[in-house]
Amino acid sequence: MSKAHVPAELRRQIRKDAGHRCGYCRASERITATELEVDHILPESVGGPTARENLWLVCIRCNQFKGSKTRATDPQTDEVVPLFNPRTQAWVEHFVWSEDGTKIVGHTACGRATIEALRLNRELAVLARRRWVSVGWHPPSD
Repeated sequence: MSKAHVPAELRRQIRKDAGHRCGYCRASERITATELEVDHILPESVGGPTARENLWLVCIRCNQFKGSKTRATDPQTDEVVPLFNPRTQAWVEHFVWSEDGTKIVGHTACGRATIEALRLNRELAVLARRRWVSVGWHPPSD
């Protein structure tokens, strides 16, 4: 199945909606100098529409790890829960930054499961965040 075309104007709206940051790891395309991708929150493969309410901006790695997943296991409770939805849920209700600003900590089942499934604290991401923290670019204040 080929990916649906997302018109340029809709892409612009999604970028603005997301504040030019990945909806999951919060990496900014302005810091990474890498254009982020438009992701189908409910994947096309399971009937997710190419409509603004089902689209969000994500980094390439988060998008790859997410794939067609919509649910994951909370490592604390072993409960299978829906992944975090950056379009309809507030990031700060499910995640916080570690004291040093380099790791994402989940404080809900949804947050913890999303961190594990999308590998939000993968080694290279943590290393990059450490450098961003050192120059005052991270963690994001919004």
